Amino acid sequence: MELKDIMAISGHSGLFKFISQGRHGIIVESLADGKRTNVSTSAKVSSLSDIAIFTNDGEVPFRDVLKKIKDAENGGQAINQKSEDKELKKYFEKILPEYDRDRVYTSDIKKVITWYNQLHNLNLLDIIEKAENEAEEKQKTESEDQK
Repeated sequence: MELKDIMAISGHSGLFKFISQGRHGIIVESLADGKRTNVSTSAKVSSLSDIAIFTNDGEVPFRDVLKKIKDAENGGQAINQKSEDKELKKYFEKILPEYDRDRVYTSDIKKVITWYNQLHNLNLLDIIEKAENEAEEKQKTESEDQK
């Protein structure tokens, strides 16, 4: 499984694995319980590889944020997403000091931590390295194409 195959769906809690294109949307499988469901084309679906966190200098890809959390926790679980808002902000500031405090809300921080912990619990954090390797390969290919 790759980071691009893991989806966040607005209005649904947790993360989902992309299974197939359906007639009226996509078919996904919950990473939490393995149940499959059809998600309509009108639903807001985001691949984790397409998500980024706003910083003062631009955006940081979600895979980089996951890696920073993993490194800070030595591969362990992150803080509980139900911690107080002040604790969550302080924790996230330690992980990503340059995050944009005006555009990244506490609810966003909770989602990031929830998703990280879910990936950790399912032993899927190795997808971070896969995503990094793919990004490096893509950059090499693009730079070679420009020559």
